[in-house]
Amino acid sequence: MTYEVIGISVLWLFLFGYVIVASIDFGAGFFNAYSLLINKHHIISGIIQRYLSPVWEVTNVFLVFFFVGVVGFFPRTAFYYGTSLLVPASIAIVLLAIRGSYYAFTTYGELRHKGWTYLYGFSGLFIPASLSIVLTISEGGFITEDEAGLALDYWALFTSPLTWSIVVLSLTSVLYISAAFLTWYANKAKDHQATELLRKYALVWAFPAIITATGIIVELRTHNPVHFNRLVDLWFLFGISFVLFLGSVYLIWKRKNYGIAFTLLTGQFLVAFFAYGISHYPYLLYPYLTIYDSFTSEEMAVALIVAFIAGLGLLLPSLFLLLKLFLFNKDYVQGNR
Repeated sequence: MTYEVIGISVLWLFLFGYVIVASIDFGAGFFNAYSLLINKHHIISGIIQRYLSPVWEVTNVFLVFFFVGVVGFFPRTAFYYGTSLLVPASIAIVLLAIRGSYYAFTTYGELRHKGWTYLYGFSGLFIPASLSIVLTISEGGFITEDEAGLALDYWALFTSPLTWSIVVLSLTSVLYISAAFLTWYANKAKDHQATELLRKYALVWAFPAIITATGIIVELRTHNPVHFNRLVDLWFLFGISFVLFLGSVYLIWKRKNYGIAFTLLTGQFLVAFFAYGISHYPYLLYPYLTIYDSFTSEEMAVALIVAFIAGLGLLLPSLFLLLKLFLFNKDYVQGNR
């Protein structure tokens, strides 16, 4: 296995970690705002606030690692993606700042206005939508390179069915992942009303998530036939992902083993996520950029790989302690402390 493959694999693993952790966070904020809008906040707001309080400061650690690693391992990505992502990345940064301000003022201050709750909750849907634009751009057809430099065709980007397929998938996945986890969490807290409501949300968003994922594959057939054919070659991995999806939905439907259901869900996204990454190999941006013609020096690669593996070795135990001490501590989840 080459350094290039190791580097992109480590980065992809960090990105997957961010997808799962951030999805729970973004979805929790949305469900909190939505429950306030339909006057059901008394059912799930307590559960959601107990989840958000200890984790909001660590959610973006995975994302920071990923972006630092991308530029470190593949310096030319800054040239190709820097200008083209200026608008969507700026939007995401502003929204992240809004959410961070809300966390700080509600946790350490007395900010309780409904408007801020709505802003915080619904902004969580725009962040994955804006960041998912990267996946669309990576498929090619939107950036042109000439003597004047790079140019992003915004009209083609925002009128492309592929763009909106990926955006909708990001939204449905966020809501499905979050609702499934919070169902497990509410069940741990023995809050039956919250469990039932969140279980309903999980079932509502499960099939839209799988349908929109299929829609992306259909859109790739015409937009990027090379990538589409490689996806088809990996049908067995997507088949495994679908079986895991059915298992998680079945357990949630039958009100059984919510923890195992969420584990199956995580496995479903892990397999599909890496299958997508493998099918995209070796391109970082069709057709201009691959992991081989943009890689850093061997010495820097070794240093980054060691640093990232060490960082992962510290991050995972930290998350485990967070889960053990707060999220799944019996007294904490039941609101006794």
